[in-house]
Order: sequence, then structure tokens, then C-alpha cells
Amino acid sequence: MRFLEWSARQGGALLAVGIFAGLFIPPLAALFRDVVTITVAGLMTLVLLRVDLAQVLGYLRRPALVGALTVWLMLAMPVIAYGMAMAAGLDGPLGAALVISATGCAATSSPAFARLVGLDGEISLVVAVVTTLLVPFTAPPIALGLMGIDLAISLPGLMARLGLVVGLPLLISIVIRQVVAPATLKRVGPSVDGAVVWLVVLYGFGVMDGMLARLLAEPSFVLGGLALAFAGNLGMNLLTALAFLPAGRRLALAGGLLSGNRNMALYLAVLPAATDERILLFFALAQFPLFLSPFLLRPIYRRLRVT
Repeated sequence: MRFLEWSARQGGALLAVGIFAGLFIPPLAALFRDVVTITVAGLMTLVLLRVDLAQVLGYLRRPALVGALTVWLMLAMPVIAYGMAMAAGLDGPLGAALVISATGCAATSSPAFARLVGLDGEISLVVAVVTTLLVPFTAPPIALGLMGIDLAISLPGLMARLGLVVGLPLLISIVIRQVVAPATLKRVGPSVDGAVVWLVVLYGFGVMDGMLARLLAEPSFVLGGLALAFAGNLGMNLLTALAFLPAGRRLALAGGLLSGNRNMALYLAVLPAATDERILLFFALAQFPLFLSPFLLRPIYRRLRVT
């Protein structure tokens, strides 16, 4: 218990270690490659266990604003990303991967990241939960139906897989809440947070499998994909912040962070092995801006909040 509580406090450092250890220690990445899906399902279960859905519903004091952010993230941003990718001539796998990343739900770590940089953790929590529950219904039709992106899986198949990875953890977390006393859950909360950190670390190991070899074999492609991942993250962040600036600077910045940091773990967990490897590579590269951008942007957020 003490070890897990310590892990929760050292979460930022451990997450960075997980990504880079997976990159530079190939046998470690290979060892955890086949447990990515299980790890993501376990991670979703623990995260939802720490989220009181009744409390989330209680946070819906601004339903119009939550609805606007959700529609912007799940519908508007994919269309904007598609238009910008086509305008830039990115009509290949990397362009497709960028568009798919824009269809993803907000990262489950978004509320923690928002609090870390001093932004609105409450709205981040609500939107992260709502978009996670909606992604099985919105992302597949946009990616496969409207935009015709080939992911080597049918529309119903992708919806079913996403629904399973989101729905099963939700069901398990609800059952646990019915069985375990609220006081007990509250007492072990920090330990659960520590377990979440270690699951993300293991996930970081697994998604880096083959990355070093690919970097050495095709450095220009990998570095270009990494640059695009950062550009996509920061671009969605900026566009969203500007779009919601009339609602207040603090909320606009929180919305931008939500928009930039999308949950690519779900796609890595559900997409078949036959999916274009360059698309899967981009999703793995997208983990770097996900974990690093809040720390890189923290001084900027601090300055924008006081100016």
C-alpha cells in the first residue's frame, strides 16, 4: 500500500521512465507487447473506479458548455483535422492517423493534467468521462464511414471492440462500488492511483515495442511522425482554446488541453494487427506529446492565467 501511494506521488517521473525505458530497452518492450489490451482494460477499470459517476452528474452545472465542448472534440475537431491534413497534402497513413487521433476521447489523465498545470479540473473530469462513454458511437462512423479510412476492420467490428473496452471496465467498476464500502474505496484511493500509474508504465513499455529498431532503420519517418504528433496535439489545443475563449480564459485553456491530449490507448488496444503499421506507429508516437506537453506548457499556462 505504501509503495503504491509513493508511486502515485511520483507518477510524472514514473510515466516518463516508462516511455523511455520501453524505447531504449527493446526486450522489455517486447515482453509487454502482448498485454497492451489487457493493460488498457485494467487501466480503464481503475480510472472509472476512482470516478464517482453520480458526482460527475452533479458537476453538470453547465450542461450547454459541456455539450459544446463534447461536440467540438468528438465531431468538429476530426473534420477540421481532416481538412488541414488534406490541405497539407497528408493523404497517406500519417494523415489518416492524425484524423483518427482527433476522433479519440479525451485522455483519462486529463483531469490530473489540468490540476497539475492549474486549470479547471472539474470541467476536465466531466468532459473526459462523457467523451470516453461516447467514443464507441462517434469515432468509428467518422473514421470509417464519413472519411473512408481503412483500418482493416468493419464499422460494426470497431464499434463493438471500443464498446467492449469501455463498457466492460465501466460495468466492473460499478459492481465493485456495489460490493466495496465507500469508506474503504476512499481509504485505498491513493493506492489505486499508484496502481493506475504502474499500469500506464506497463502500457508505455508495450507500445514502444519495435520503436527503436524503426527509429534506427527509418529515422526521418519516425522523427517526422513524432513532429506531426506534437503538431497535432498542440494544434488541436490551440484551436480549441481560441474557439472557447469567449467562455473565459481558464476554461478555454482547459478545453485546449482536453482537445490536444486524446486517448490513443483505446485504439492501440482494439485495432487489429492488419492495420497499417504506420498508423499504429503514429499512435505510439502520440504518447510522447501526451505525457510531455502538460509539463512543457505549464509555464505558458501560468503566464496566460496572470496576463
